[in-house]
Amino acid sequence: MTIRSRSEQVVSAPERLDLDTCDGFRRDAVDLVGLLPVGRGRLVVDMRATRYLDSVGLRALIMVRRRALPAGHVVCLLGLSPEIRAILVLTKTDGLFEIEEAEPA
Repeated sequence: MTIRSRSEQVVSAPERLDLDTCDGFRRDAVDLVGLLPVGRGRLVVDMRATRYLDSVGLRALIMVRRRALPAGHVVCLLGLSPEIRAILVLTKTDGLFEIEEAEPA
């Protein structure tokens, strides 16, 4: 969990976002959503280390978005691998999130 600014929070997704890790990830992400100011917050999910995403992990991302949306927040996925981007495209969930490329190291 990382705090960038009051209006932008960052949570790191695990290497595998699946049944074993989704509860902790979702809890951390929702906690950060609660810290954002109403109507202008942005939650960045740093997915640069994430190499595996199953349906439960995808559901966790969608649930985080559902918690953020009523307060006017956006959820941004940072640094998607080509495989995870393909999953989002195939499931037609890529349009639910802002998607940001990671800056080169």
